[in-house]
Amino acid sequence: MEGQGQRGATEAGPMKELMRSNDLVRLSWLQALLKSAAIDFVIADNHTSIIEGSIGAIPRRVLVAEEDLRRAQALLDAAEAAR
Repeated sequence: MEGQGQRGATEAGPMKELMRSNDLVRLSWLQALLKSAAIDFVIADNHTSIIEGSIGAIPRRVLVAEEDLRRAQALLDAAEAAR
C-alpha cells in the first residue's frame, strides 16, 4: 500500500497527515476516493503495522502533499457527510 500515489513522496514535497486508521476497509475506501480525485498519497506505517501482528496497535497514516491537504480534507468531509 505504501507509495500508492502517482508521484513519489520526494516529488510531492512535504507530506501532511490526512487520516490515521486501523480500519482496512476505511483505508481502502479513502485510497479509492483520493485516486478518483487525482490526489497523490502515501500510506505510512503499513509495514510496521503488519510486523506487529495486525492486532491494530499501530494505525496506518494516509499522507498527502501539503499543497493537496485542503482539497483532500474537503473531499473526505463531503464523502463522509454523504454516507
